[in-house]
Amino acid sequence: MPLERIALLEDKRIVLGVTGSIAAYKAVDLASKLTQHGALVDVIMTESAQRFVTPLTFQAVTGRAVYTTLWQSAAGSDLPTHVVHVGLAEEADLFVIAPATANTIARLAQGMADDLLTITALAARCPVLVAPAMDGSMYIHPATQANVATLQARGVVIVPPDEGRFASGLVGQGRLPETPALIGIVRRLLGREGMLKGQRVVVTAGGTREPLDPVRFITNRSSGKQGYALAQAALDVGAEVTLISAARALVTPHGAELIAVESAAQMQDAVMAQIANADALIMAAAVSDFRPQDSAEHKIKKSDGLALQLVKNPDILMGVAEARKESNVPRVVVGFAAESQNLKAYALDKLERKALDLLVANDISTTDAGFDVDTNRVSIFYRDGAVQESAGSKAQVAEDVIRRVAALLHSR
Repeated sequence: MPLERIALLEDKRIVLGVTGSIAAYKAVDLASKLTQHGALVDVIMTESAQRFVTPLTFQAVTGRAVYTTLWQSAAGSDLPTHVVHVGLAEEADLFVIAPATANTIARLAQGMADDLLTITALAARCPVLVAPAMDGSMYIHPATQANVATLQARGVVIVPPDEGRFASGLVGQGRLPETPALIGIVRRLLGREGMLKGQRVVVTAGGTREPLDPVRFITNRSSGKQGYALAQAALDVGAEVTLISAARALVTPHGAELIAVESAAQMQDAVMAQIANADALIMAAAVSDFRPQDSAEHKIKKSDGLALQLVKNPDILMGVAEARKESNVPRVVVGFAAESQNLKAYALDKLERKALDLLVANDISTTDAGFDVDTNRVSIFYRDGAVQESAGSKAQVAEDVIRRVAALLHSR
């Protein structure tokens, strides 16, 4: 199944430098995924890198020429000049070196320009991202750390390598992070000057869990996918994002601050603590309306039987509305409603009662929206009575919602 194209990466020109590490095989996957997401990926390979992976491999996954020598001509390419290193450097939105060996890092730190990769790095005006990958204790060696510090002082973004087992059989810090992590960092770098730069957005996600005993709980079918997509969409346009999540199986978007919660009460505490410094709150979580009046200290045995007495959970958005009367913070609050009937009537009622700026409502009785699917179809209600529709993947819906949040923030 092809990967979804990412609006932030669409037609962005990324130069990918690949050096002589066994982790070069991971760079093939990175180049492939970036291309599938919509980026234009130009690969520079050092001579050593070609001993691990062939240029043809990268050409096959990117559909573009691969550059291997300083003396190679760019004639016939879409670069702005026939001088390869100038064309690559001038056109790039981002220069990624992954994997970066200890030798390459040392040469970059010294400003050497004796091959195509290093000379392009010197000419680049775009952000530079370096992902070290090396064996044994090489990464923590004082020489490597000094070179890393030199590059960071110049504004180069260094991706700390993961810990794990190396090809040599040793274990330590030096493994190239996996492709999803690298793409998350790429997105953060490309989006940091976006329309929500300097804005702080709080997003809630997932279905809360209300304990019956140490092993059982009441919850709902929310996966948290829409909330996580909203957090990623806000990051993609430069926001500082706090994600308050009751979801358990999703990867936190790179750059988001995660606050993990379980119950509605815990989510309420986290939300009320975070909104004081927030510009926008997007309440996408499916908060349990009820909780057991009592939670057993020990596991309830089948022989004991079970009788549930439920009590109402606090209404988090009502609490936010009360707090906004005094401070007008957050400036924008977005609620969500998942309904199986009377969608418009329930949505308008919730919008008014909870003093929301936007209400995103979806009909969970349809097959392409709501729980357990990667798509959504929503109606977005405004305070002034306007209604707008959005449909597609949950990422696309999230981008639509974030654009509307940004518009409201910029109008106030």
